[in-house]
Amino acid sequence: MAPRYFMIELAGIVILGILAQWLAWRMKLPAILPLILIGLAVGPLASLYTEDGRKIIEPIWDGTQGLFPGDGLYYFVSLAISVILFEGGLTLKRSEITQVGPVISKLITLGSAVTFFVAAVAAHFIFGLSWELAYLFSALIIVTGPTVISPILRNIPMKKEVSAVLKWESILIDPIGALVAVLVYEFISVDADQGFTQTALIAFGKIVLFGITFGFTWAHALALVIKKRWIPHYLLNVASLSAVLMVFVVSEAFAHESGLLSVVVMGMVMGNINLPNIKELLYFKESLSVLLISILFILLAAQIDISQLLLLWRWESLALLGVVVFIVRPIGVFLSTTQSGLRKRDKLFISWVGPRGIVAAGIASLFGSKLVSQGIPGAQYITPLVFMVVMGTVLLNATTARIVAKWLKVYLEKSEGILIVGGSNYAQLIAQYLQKNNRHVVLVDNNDNNVEKAQARGLDAFKANIYADNLADNIELNDVGYLFALTANAEINDYALAKFRKQFGENGTFRLMHADEKQASRLEHQDQLISGTDDFAAFEEAAFNYPQVHEAFYKSEKQWDELQKKITAEPLAVPLFIKDPEGTLHLIPTFDWTNIKNLKGYAWVYLGKPLG
Repeated sequence: MAPRYFMIELAGIVILGILAQWLAWRMKLPAILPLILIGLAVGPLASLYTEDGRKIIEPIWDGTQGLFPGDGLYYFVSLAISVILFEGGLTLKRSEITQVGPVISKLITLGSAVTFFVAAVAAHFIFGLSWELAYLFSALIIVTGPTVISPILRNIPMKKEVSAVLKWESILIDPIGALVAVLVYEFISVDADQGFTQTALIAFGKIVLFGITFGFTWAHALALVIKKRWIPHYLLNVASLSAVLMVFVVSEAFAHESGLLSVVVMGMVMGNINLPNIKELLYFKESLSVLLISILFILLAAQIDISQLLLLWRWESLALLGVVVFIVRPIGVFLSTTQSGLRKRDKLFISWVGPRGIVAAGIASLFGSKLVSQGIPGAQYITPLVFMVVMGTVLLNATTARIVAKWLKVYLEKSEGILIVGGSNYAQLIAQYLQKNNRHVVLVDNNDNNVEKAQARGLDAFKANIYADNLADNIELNDVGYLFALTANAEINDYALAKFRKQFGENGTFRLMHADEKQASRLEHQDQLISGTDDFAAFEEAAFNYPQVHEAFYKSEKQWDELQKKITAEPLAVPLFIKDPEGTLHLIPTFDWTNIKNLKGYAWVYLGKPLG
């Protein structure tokens, strides 16, 4: 094959990988789905439609030729997976595990154990895998992953407690499932080389010891270097990448097959050390992971042969997938959610949404190819079986999650959550009041200090740039139906309304009035305002002097009129809402005042100086 073709093939892999990522974004699908489908289309399936019956992309052919001859593909995949697993380890925060509550803690421990043992039994008796390979298969399918869960949940408005369980399970279980899979694989590798003997156990212990020791030691060493600022800022990310690759290689040199364990442990340890640049490092690793995943899955899917796909052409494949979806996942979920307060329909929906992710497919390809080269009987089934579970669960959940959510009535027909853009003191006071009145509030701000203060007040707040394209993709917003733009910048407030009007509707987006509008005798956009009388300066001054939100209930027509006059006349009192007898809050500029004086139980809600 001409060298020029290798150049075209290499460029084609990158281009197709990024194209698949773009299609996933455009179609709101998990990226792994188009990645694998495109990889299969230019790989094994291409042999069905090309004139010479060859693949369009073939990483290895005739064993010794291609882009990655010999063991080249294995080494490339190993290094790529090491970076991906390190990035996954960085996301596992010990504090998050303690904060997410018992349901998610049980899902990532008890739920993982159920998957590990029950799926292994199913793989052994249904598909005839040896116990070692059956446990490797079950370890690989423990992982769900945020890259497959998030695109599904973004498009389904639902109760926050349900989406939060699925979100945090996917984030926290990623490195845990990878760690279990690495340990099982390393045990199988030792067992295959030396048999189940005392020597094999010692070798396995050596792998675990070196993996944990190297990961822990180098994590602290790199953290020290970062804290001491011995690396210039512009080299920090690439130096960290080189450190991860070095740890993987050195660990492999001391104890073969310990490298992946080392980088997982290194990521977990560094993720729980207070580093000044950890967020920046994580963003870099995420971007790098996107590129590696894009290349990796085109390669891995293209490397599969038609003969491997035909291995699954049997009823046992569907039976095993059915057990994973309809038995293993529900058992794990229901055992993990006992006495949780979740309704049965919530548990059923969580049981249904369990797509397997990128880490599962990537490690399966890596381990499967290596075990096949070691001549382990049945190892040829590992990669196609895991790919089948990944494809099956992603397709099933992506196409049916919304339907099942509506059927189980966990789908919110009306989204009552509120997104507040801007984290100033008065915005936090308003958010706290709304939260106390049973409204889910999400506050976003680009200022770390504001976000930290809001979180300290118990608010659901995160740092975000309103101009970022992916802000609306955050699953924390999947039950949000209203927007309050409360920043000091009129341009940002206007942009926020324009950006989210399509998502929330014209009647769901509101902003502060501009300073120049306060002087106008007639407002053109009255129905878009939080307040028709007060701008940012008025809100800020009222909250600074009297940081409280008050309710003044209607008792008589005279009292109502007097209170309205007092609020209008008092510069340190800013009217916010009208609260009706059912507890529903109405914005004053859009409130229908018809016949209100004939109804009791209404209240003025205002910020600032108590008027009595």
